[in-house]
Formats: sequence, C-alpha cells, structure tokens
Amino acid sequence: MLEGNIRLTLLMGPVVPVPVPRAVVEALTSVEVRKAAGEPSGFQLTFAFSNDSPLTTLLLLLGQVGPVIRTIIIATVNGTPHVLMDGVVVQHQVTPNVETGQAILTVTGSDLTAVMAFIDFTGIPYPAMPREARVALIIAKYAVFGMIPLVIPSLFIDVPIPVNRIPVHQGSDLAYINRLAEEVGYVFYIEPGPAPGTNTAYWGPEIKVGIPQPALNINMDAHTNVESLSFTFNGASKVMPIVFIQNEETKIPIPIPIPDIGPLNPPLGLIPPFPTQFKMMRDTAKLNPVQAVALGLAEAAKSADAVTGTGTLDVLRYGRLLQARGLVGVRGAGNAFNGLYFVKSVTHKIKRGEYKQDFTLTRNGLISTVPRVPA
Repeated sequence: MLEGNIRLTLLMGPVVPVPVPRAVVEALTSVEVRKAAGEPSGFQLTFAFSNDSPLTTLLLLLGQVGPVIRTIIIATVNGTPHVLMDGVVVQHQVTPNVETGQAILTVTGSDLTAVMAFIDFTGIPYPAMPREARVALIIAKYAVFGMIPLVIPSLFIDVPIPVNRIPVHQGSDLAYINRLAEEVGYVFYIEPGPAPGTNTAYWGPEIKVGIPQPALNINMDAHTNVESLSFTFNGASKVMPIVFIQNEETKIPIPIPIPDIGPLNPPLGLIPPFPTQFKMMRDTAKLNPVQAVALGLAEAAKSADAVTGTGTLDVLRYGRLLQARGLVGVRGAGNAFNGLYFVKSVTHKIKRGEYKQDFTLTRNGLISTVPRVPA
C-alpha cells in the first residue's frame, strides 16, 4: 500500500491469520490504529470497490466463518517491522454510492481483549491462589493467540487460605482481570508483537520510566520533525487521595494523604499544580497499609497530568514510529513545556503514500526536570 521506506502488511483469517489476496490490498484505501494508555486498542480498515465486486461478498462472508476473525497489521519502517495491531473484527459497515457504483466497506476491530470478554466464567474457584497466579492462569487460556503473560507481583501478595475463603471468578476474563488489577492499583493491557502472531499480556503498575524516544522538535527550522504541537495546562484538575490505615490496637483509622509520584511514576515537571480536591478513600482502612498506599498512588496518578500536548507528525520525517506508553522528549516549545513527556496515546493514520501519527502527551507539571532530552 505504501511506497519507499514504509511498507504495510495485512493478515486476516479465523484464529490463524494469513496474508490477504492482492485484490484486497489494492482495494484498501486507509488504515487507522489507535493505542492509548487506560483503554483497549482499536483499528479501522476502509476498502473502496465497485458494488458488484466479489470483494464485498468475500469480506462479509469472512465474518461468518467464526466468532474470531483475527487481523494483524504490520508496518515496516526503514526495514524494521512493527506490529501495529493484533486484534479481531467486531463490525462491518457497507456504504454504497448509487451514483458512482462504488461501495465503501469499513471494518472496525479491537485488540485481543475483545476475545477475553466473550464468555462469562462466573463461578470458577481459585483455591489458595493469589491474584498473580489467577491472572497468569486466565491468560494461559489464550495461548492459541500467541499471548505471553507478563505478570508483575504486587507489593502485598495475598494467598487466601482455603479453610477461610476461596476466591471465585466473577464475570468475563477481561472484567475479572481488570478488577484484580484495580484492587492493587495495577493496569492490564495487551501489547502486540514483537513478532507477528505473538502478544504480551501485561498485568502490573503503569510504568513511566525508561529510555526516552527521539525528541519531537518544533520551531527549529530544518530540525523540526512534527507538523503541529500545542499544549494546555489545567491546574484545577488535580485530586489528592487520602487513604485510611487502621491502627491495630485502637482500631482508629488514620488518614494519610498520598502524592502523585512514586518509583515508577517520577515527576516529569518541576512545578506541579496544587491539588484543588481531596478524595477520601475510606474503604482502604480494611486493607494492608502497603496495599492501601498502592491504591492511593494509582488514584493520584489519574489526575496528576496537568499538562497535555496534542499534535501530528509525519513518520517519514520523524524517521521512526512514536510508541504509546513510553517517554519522549520535546524541544523548541519554550522553557515551560520543554522536557520529557509520557505518550498517552498514538493514532496511526495510513493512506496510500502517506503515514501520519496523531499523539497525546502528558506530564504532571511545568518546566523540565532534566537539562536536555535525547535528540
């Protein structure tokens, strides 16, 4: 579909996808893939062909082959393949044009978390299994999709004693894993790759540390590599959670305010806004102190990002793909907004001869905490 240093590969099929026929690739007009922290990834494929083309019937019948029509989208940039999406089709939409005789077929899909929401497994017991073991066991069901579990143990591992209680599965696999993650302040998401057909199912804390991606440059003449980038600062949105830890002797709950920084969520801005709201988390009094603090840190992180940047870049000019859930530097935006940011979301927009990315950056304050960022 694309030329030059960028090439697109599309695979589709029930459970085990295969390369689509050449006629399907030629009918493909646009591809959109969205990845964002805190929500499932999704994709949309748009095909254009005549109303009497067999491709319309072929793609619609494909949805009737089985409940899982897997789709893998691979973008090869400068010789390096990147798996943009490994998911399933959830909807077809056909829009015919009676004047031109053309039809537009839009295929919408989600990542493999959609497969985990198909069946309700309520009632399955997990005797003597901590949350981490339950998550790993659930993910193992989906090995046929190349799903590899990456489960990070929580700070307080709770092993239930069978004579006292036996945890029971509630709802679908996706709902239950998300619930277990919320109980310890963790997140759950599925990252496609690195090899086509494999996926990493991550259950652990939201990590905002690591090696930054090459900087996004604005107002730097020939070194500018983004088409647009704007920033907003919302200092009134910050909420400080207050957790309660119960004294074992007096049974009196002790309130403890929790900041929005931690080992895995360091401050990226030197001047954070002051909290304007306080949230009382009284249910934490019945938890272990370490677990209560972990929940407080996760709650504080939800409203900590007062600075938001949105923009668009051309992949050919940037020289690589900007990845979501990672760090990236910004240069040329002024002292208040230069520095490192967390990439909150990235939307890949691919058309014939064009590859652009819309992105959203966040951080918790103004003025950079580092003197320079990687170029």
